[in-house]
Amino acid sequence: MSQAEELSARGVPATISTNGTLNGATNGTQIAPAPLRLDELSPQNLYDKCVALARNLWWSWHPEVTNLFRELDPIRWRQLDHNPIALLAEFTPERLEARAAELVLYSRINQAYRRLKEYLANESSWSTVHAGVLGSKPVVYFSAEFGIHESVPIYSGGLGVLAGDHIKSASGLGIPLLAVGLFYDQGYFRQQLDIDGYQHEEYLQSREDALPIEPALGVDGTPVQVQIDTRSGPLFAKVWKMAVGRVSLYLLDSDVEGNSPEDRELTSRLYGGDTRTRIRQELILGVGGVKAIRAMGIVPGVYHLNEGHSVFATLEAVRGRMERDGYPFDDAVRRVARQTVFTTHTPVPAGHDRFDSGLMEEHLGPTRDALGISHDQLMGLGRVEPHNHGESFCMTVLGLKMSRRANAVSALHGHVSRRMWANLWPWRIEEEVPIGHITNGVHVPSWLSWQMLQLYDRIFPANWFRRMGEPDVWQKIHECDPGELWETHYALKNLLLQFVRRRLSRQCRRRGECDEAVEMARTVLDPNILTIGFARRFATYKRADLLLAELDRLHALTSDPDRPIQVIYAGKAHPADEPGKALIRRIANLRNDPRFAGRVVFVEDYDINVARHLVQGVDVWLNNPRRPLEASGTSGQKVVLNGGLNCSILDGWWAEAFDGRNGFAIGRGETHFNDEITDRRDGEALFKVLENEVIPLFYDRDADGLPREWIKMMMNSISSLAWRFSAHRMVMDYARACYVPAAGGVSCDMTNR
Repeated sequence: MSQAEELSARGVPATISTNGTLNGATNGTQIAPAPLRLDELSPQNLYDKCVALARNLWWSWHPEVTNLFRELDPIRWRQLDHNPIALLAEFTPERLEARAAELVLYSRINQAYRRLKEYLANESSWSTVHAGVLGSKPVVYFSAEFGIHESVPIYSGGLGVLAGDHIKSASGLGIPLLAVGLFYDQGYFRQQLDIDGYQHEEYLQSREDALPIEPALGVDGTPVQVQIDTRSGPLFAKVWKMAVGRVSLYLLDSDVEGNSPEDRELTSRLYGGDTRTRIRQELILGVGGVKAIRAMGIVPGVYHLNEGHSVFATLEAVRGRMERDGYPFDDAVRRVARQTVFTTHTPVPAGHDRFDSGLMEEHLGPTRDALGISHDQLMGLGRVEPHNHGESFCMTVLGLKMSRRANAVSALHGHVSRRMWANLWPWRIEEEVPIGHITNGVHVPSWLSWQMLQLYDRIFPANWFRRMGEPDVWQKIHECDPGELWETHYALKNLLLQFVRRRLSRQCRRRGECDEAVEMARTVLDPNILTIGFARRFATYKRADLLLAELDRLHALTSDPDRPIQVIYAGKAHPADEPGKALIRRIANLRNDPRFAGRVVFVEDYDINVARHLVQGVDVWLNNPRRPLEASGTSGQKVVLNGGLNCSILDGWWAEAFDGRNGFAIGRGETHFNDEITDRRDGEALFKVLENEVIPLFYDRDADGLPREWIKMMMNSISSLAWRFSAHRMVMDYARACYVPAAGGVSCDMTNR
């Protein structure tokens, strides 16, 4: 049998190349197919390539690769939370080969594998041109959580998803960056609501063999394990390595021999336990993280601390400079501070970790000894007033003192942060407090739907994905046929509603509800009705119940015979946040109110998967925090990419994004000294903008049934916002304003200080 006949028998379209080898068919035109030889078609070879794809999370932002895994077994793919490693574990090489032949997947698998290899080997990138100094002085990015994909549950919400998007864009831009976090084998909790709407938490144990991790190796080739000394005995942690495109993510895990049973559980759960648990987690992340990268022979040029959870890293870095280079403490502090970038994310005082004197001495005492400083000096590093013994140790204060480049995450948050921490620099006026801002963005490939990607590919310039941060690229959306844009959005909306119905019916079955309730859940919501989405952490300041302030008025909107609305809610409350749980209960129980049955729904277990469906399918994304407590927010930015419109308080990113033509504003950005009055004003403003702007615009249709002015606003939103609020733009800002100067390159002012 000839090579071509062999390929044909296996279901692989192929042609003979000029050198006598075979070229497999490709899906798309991104790259020319490399020669495909017969020995590449063995079952084991095919299986190994699929495993290689699954073990680098690069696949998670390439829908054509995701589709390969899904097609192998769509039902199990969904049941396994879209985890390709768990899916492949259910295949033998022979069964995989048979399935690939049945679906004609050979050339697509080979092309995906070649693309990954070429991506990893490519030495030409944005960074090589604009941030070359980092080539020998890499960035180490610390974060307490990383939200990369739902199959890797080491995140809880916005901070983790932001960190995940950051390292994905760093990979795409070719920035020499590695990341450090913690390995939570139970992750954040799975949310279930009981028949009364009350949130219950369930923790699931992740199997290490079902995750794309492997032991990190030290310079001697053995697995890395670090020791962190405390007054009450040492803590130990092993280190896992995870590949996220070109970025290596290192995760510290306290479940090792040598630790007490209590300490082995330290890194099991995200944001669990008491204050003592928190300081021990942060000690492992910060001090343990620096020791881990040192054990791997990595010499950082920049430390980027994403929020205060990891700032103990600076003290270990100082200790290392003193030990290695002989500098006294003050000199070592200055040198480490020049290398350190600190990002603060919250204007809410409770969001800044604080520890008392006893906890600090127990956990940082040995480090303090090595630094040669007194207990009062150590405590002073974390106090606004160093000699105020009544003040606890604040991680954010340490981060601000131990960095020379600090930033907030939106323009408004920058103003709030400078006012909030002005007392650290009493000799400066507020405007000169050295905290700048770099507004958050989202990783476009991760959040852009496949359908919108296909649309953009047709109307945007060739290779537009490499220029997604350029405004001109996105202006092409105005050349799109309005009917095609609306049809694409309508298809995404239908997919969202199908997803929500599946989730709701499953929730009903789990609670043991009657068949009638299950069947009703399968038919709720209508794709022709204006659909509003609200999904986020259920902290009270985010005011998830603002729309419920006037239930009769809400009922009038949901039951209008000509212009009704429907609302989809999702989100989790922290296990200890009873007021947040009460909000969830109130919203979830609206399903029992005949006025709102089928019009207001709550989807359990908010995660990246739920978020993806929501941001890709809603008509309007609702965000109504109490200004100015939303530092940035990124969920609305994901909606922009997919043609949805934002209706938001002028807070966080929306305060600098809204121009009157690209979405809707709730109020005028004003607040009252009294929160109750602010909430009452904002509630009235929310109903007014819905009644007078959002609903009329959505239902104003032409003879073809198209909402022309609404579609025009969709185009304005995409063209004015998509390029500005991408993670690529964000990471480029960090590189120019922070990373390059911190590594000794040409200095650049913080973006829009």
